[in-house]
Amino acid sequence: MTPLEGYWLRLTLSNGDVIERDVVDLLRGGVLEPVRERRDVFEAAFIDGGTVAWPGGVDLAPETLIWNGPEPGSADARPETRLRPRPAE
Repeated sequence: MTPLEGYWLRLTLSNGDVIERDVVDLLRGGVLEPVRERRDVFEAAFIDGGTVAWPGGVDLAPETLIWNGPEPGSADARPETRLRPRPAE
């Protein structure tokens, strides 16, 4: 996992696929505000339990991060290479 410019993250999935996600829209409200407001906090991201996390127990749901919603039922499905996931309405 590599933080990129803006709020993009480059992720290497367990199958070797490399994807990039702009997580700006996911970093809103409550415990996520410091991640959005402070670049040093954003860049402190790490992988924990199969998803992106930050110090203090803050993380993103992996299905939202990778698929922008529930994981597809097909084993052949591949996530989009570049995506800006949206929070659930």
